[in-house]
Amino acid sequence: MNPGTPAGRDPQAALPAGAQPSLVPPPRPAWSLRCAPCAIALGAAVLGVASFATLDLQWARFFSADAMGRMARFLGELLHPSTDPKFLWRLMVSSLETLAMSGVGTLLAAFLGLLLAVPASRAHAKARAPWREPARLLLNALRSIPELVWAALLLISAGLGPLAGTLALALHTTGVLGRLFAEAIENAPPGPAFALRAHGVGSARVFLYATLPQVLPQLLSYTLYRWENNIRAAAVLGVVGAGGLGQMLAFHMGLFQMRETSSVLIAMMLLVALVDLGSYLMRRVLGR
Repeated sequence: MNPGTPAGRDPQAALPAGAQPSLVPPPRPAWSLRCAPCAIALGAAVLGVASFATLDLQWARFFSADAMGRMARFLGELLHPSTDPKFLWRLMVSSLETLAMSGVGTLLAAFLGLLLAVPASRAHAKARAPWREPARLLLNALRSIPELVWAALLLISAGLGPLAGTLALALHTTGVLGRLFAEAIENAPPGPAFALRAHGVGSARVFLYATLPQVLPQLLSYTLYRWENNIRAAAVLGVVGAGGLGQMLAFHMGLFQMRETSSVLIAMMLLVALVDLGSYLMRRVLGR
């Protein structure tokens, strides 16, 4: 007998005729150690607190009067960018160099990524795809190495300048775009490709006339997104000597020329905003 019901009364007697008792389980408590997400969140919080405890964070020195004074002087110099005509001309040339590095690197990566995405994907469920795993392993290796590391390695053979930066962007982005392209190819609607294969059309023509037209807008969207990322990466690659705005930034910051550094930072922000706007407009056109 349920203690919450009157004695001698069936708890289901109050239900309407033909109605079934509710099988909804009672709500779980908001916090319980038996709850896996709760345990993971608690573990992450403990690790975060332990990380702060092991670091030698000298907050008193950071907020000292001397540190605040030097920071204010530093910010004051940054708020007065250099407007020397000769310097602005060199800044414009470096901005165009950075833009070219990102554009060429992304185009090379899109071409190479598509070449590797075809063997890295399975055309249909019954396809053998013998090169799928080796191609995916190569793509994983390419994108696991950051652009800065690629640039440092390529500086040995390509030397200082934008060539090393362009190749570094191309190699890393090939791994990223190749994997995204392979997933898009595998998830393409199978109907048109199946119809062509049923009529005896070869695999290459099936890909060109059925699969590629369906996934092309998605591939272009991925490429534009990576171009937005590469314009930021290209602006930083110059720190290791790969040319562009990053090289100017490293040079003037090393000499503590804050006015020139401020101008370089402003040029970086304007270039990134320009590329973001161009990518947005291209996506709007493609989405019509």
